[in-house]
Amino acid sequence: MRRQALSSIQWEPLDQTLSTQQMALLPTDEDVEFYRQHGWYISQSVIPDAVIEQAIAGAECFYLGERDAVLPVSQGYSDWQPSDGLDTIRNNEFVSLQSQALRQLALQPVVGAIAANLTGTHQIRLLDDQLVYKPPQAQATTSVGWHADHAYWATCTSDQLLTAWIPFHDCDVEMGPLVVIDGSHKWSGLEHLRGFNQTNLTTLSTQLQQLGIPHSIKEVPLTLCRGQVSFHHCWTIHGSYPNHSQRNRLAIAVHLQDASNRYRPYKNDKGQDIHMFDEQLCRTLPNGDPDFSDPNVFPELWSES
Repeated sequence: MRRQALSSIQWEPLDQTLSTQQMALLPTDEDVEFYRQHGWYISQSVIPDAVIEQAIAGAECFYLGERDAVLPVSQGYSDWQPSDGLDTIRNNEFVSLQSQALRQLALQPVVGAIAANLTGTHQIRLLDDQLVYKPPQAQATTSVGWHADHAYWATCTSDQLLTAWIPFHDCDVEMGPLVVIDGSHKWSGLEHLRGFNQTNLTTLSTQLQQLGIPHSIKEVPLTLCRGQVSFHHCWTIHGSYPNHSQRNRLAIAVHLQDASNRYRPYKNDKGQDIHMFDEQLCRTLPNGDPDFSDPNVFPELWSES
């Protein structure tokens, strides 16, 4: 597989220094224990309104086709275009590598600091991101199916990866928030649970039975106020409900890697090599492996000084 390095772009740097107020918003020991037991956590209000407003404007420009940078590979990842339809879910990946305004939101140091606290690591880097838009729709077609993120990240060595989900507005149950299966990050056998595009959310019990995972299911909708962020473990099963409201739902999912994460070769049960699209963007190590610490593709959100 041919891999290309993302050209170095002079992005506006983010100061990683946290204010006293931000430090007070980091998870407590009890919060960290809750995350480790349940596989999810909801922060206090940590994202400034100005950053969200800038991101909303950036998303509007992005949907109009405006880019601050262009990826060297144009296919193989989710990249909604107007020709795909306006009244459908829009899923665009790697937006923080293409838009300065969206990058400012995705790389918020306080998000990285919270993630580091939850995982017990000294550094948090970006892995991927997704800008997801849901139009108001009564049908279930605006739901996102059950999946575990790490099932898509088989070439990552770490089991401490996590995702920060940041809505651009208040998000109640009616708007179709992220919903997690409580405690599912402790289950085994989720390596093939890749149902993001399966909109029927009533089939999880059957899916788990087929995978040989006989567990009771407790759904927890992660309703948030603007400025809050939810975090979920890379093995936590999750999806999202349909948007039954009369408003558009817009959010960004920021997928994060801890300091220990590295590339590993991986084959599926048919013996076929499995790859992440990220591998086509980053530089390679002397042995030819993708470098998951490439700062141009996997910038640092936070690290201990």
